[in-house]
Amino acid sequence: MASDSSFDVVSKVDRQEVDNALNQAAKEIAQRYDFKGVGASIDWSGESVLLVANSPERVLAVLDVFQTKLIKRGISLKALDLGDGEPKPSGKEYRLVAGIKEGLSSEIAKKLAKLLRDEAPKTVKAQIQGDELRVSSKSRDDLQAAIALLKDADVDAALQFVNYR
Repeated sequence: MASDSSFDVVSKVDRQEVDNALNQAAKEIAQRYDFKGVGASIDWSGESVLLVANSPERVLAVLDVFQTKLIKRGISLKALDLGDGEPKPSGKEYRLVAGIKEGLSSEIAKKLAKLLRDEAPKTVKAQIQGDELRVSSKSRDDLQAAIALLKDADVDAALQFVNYR
């Protein structure tokens, strides 16, 4: 009898790639003429990224540079948690803190499991395991259909499919 095939749905971010993107953005901000004299900077603040400038528009421009570098390095912007996305005044400068989201939250995992139950082929089973989702089936074709379904799903997380066996 054939055993079940399976894969895991995870949401992980390569920290080194994020660090590289941040360093590239910091270099570009230091060199660009439109950022001269506005106190623009980008740096790590614990586990999140701190963007600083002297006006809200400049902070959003710094964010745009950072997002461009993330995209070039293959990191989904869904992994970036901007809160409400509005720069907050802090003394004479404006700040924006952007967190890096990792792991599937229980709400997103439940939403994906429900989507698979409702729309995937009937042989596909989904099981939540911590911050990942294990999807299994006897048919590899059904698993491929499940991956296609999950790729089209509109969720607020960057999904990766690992341990396909």
